[in-house]
Amino acid sequence: MGEIFRGVKPRDWVLAGGLTALGVVLMWFNTQTTGAMVDEAIAEGSMVHTMSSRSLWMIPVFAAATLPVLWWRRSLVAVTSISVAAMALHVGLFGWVTRCGAGLPLAFVLAFLGALATKRATAWIVCGLSVVMTLLVLVVDATTGAGAALLALPIVVIVFAVGLAARHRTALNQELAIREEELRQLRDERAAIEVADDRARLSQQLDGMLQERLAGLTTVAESAGGLPPTQAKAVLESIESGSRQTLDDMREIVGLLRGDDVALAPAPTVAHLDTLLARLRTVHSRLVVTGDPRALPATVELSAYRIVEHLITALADQADAPIEVSVRVDADALEIRVNGQVGRSSELKAAVARAKERAKLLGGSVEVKVVKGRVGAVAQLPVAQLPAVG
Repeated sequence: MGEIFRGVKPRDWVLAGGLTALGVVLMWFNTQTTGAMVDEAIAEGSMVHTMSSRSLWMIPVFAAATLPVLWWRRSLVAVTSISVAAMALHVGLFGWVTRCGAGLPLAFVLAFLGALATKRATAWIVCGLSVVMTLLVLVVDATTGAGAALLALPIVVIVFAVGLAARHRTALNQELAIREEELRQLRDERAAIEVADDRARLSQQLDGMLQERLAGLTTVAESAGGLPPTQAKAVLESIESGSRQTLDDMREIVGLLRGDDVALAPAPTVAHLDTLLARLRTVHSRLVVTGDPRALPATVELSAYRIVEHLITALADQADAPIEVSVRVDADALEIRVNGQVGRSSELKAAVARAKERAKLLGGSVEVKVVKGRVGAVAQLPVAQLPAVG
């Protein structure tokens, strides 16, 4: 049994079951219609011919035309051919009865499914068989008569055309999805290459700086020999100051190397956020900076810029989608707030993960809430106490 229904999906059961139920009900009414009811209907004009049969066998024979739809995914041509053959048998055995109420929906469904076929030859074969099905349903239909084919056949063609359009649109969407994924991969590969290049440049910069600073410190240390205590102390203090500056510069460069992004020259800072927002398509982007402006460590400036950059890339970049960024410089922390409309949820999740990783490197945090299609993100970065900028 499992092999028989292999590949059959729930929607196929609904489709075939609905057509079969419709046919069973219609055939049952045929068996229950009396001669007097037919004569009255003909007199009123709601029927065109007396019924030839009221046999209960109409029900299973008609079901033989609708049930094969269950397996249309395996061989649509075979399924349509079986349905047409079953309908021809129904016409031959029972003659003038009412079939249009269930037979025409069957023909329309087969025409639409045929249009969805990937092979053009299959689609046109099924379309032709659907036309034959329509004619068989109407040729000796007691309710409508063969004249209804003038209306039904154009509908079959329209349904087939709608199916072709749906197939074309589906194929186009799949192609666009593939191209988008390829472009995303190319972008990621390019970004990885740029990151590797920048890290190599920073490594060379670190090596060169160390060589230069150590050579300078060695020269200063050698010059201290034989100096009076006062002058020797001044030399040692200069060596200490230079050593501390070298360590600070090393920490900054190593911090950049550890991050998932590396700065280009010059490194972007909070002051560059205006330029970042100006590149968006939306005309409602706004940047507000408050608090006590002062010199911040380069790693904090860069991380703040990158966090905003990560978050806004996941927001809806549209003309009518405002994006607001606010930065507040407090005594011991830098607070960043980003508000905007939700773009793609998958991109938002990845962007938030990158922003949190960036904040984590400095011991900070990023909190994000999504309410009614709007994103509100708050980032906190610890800031070392530095003198105010006058």
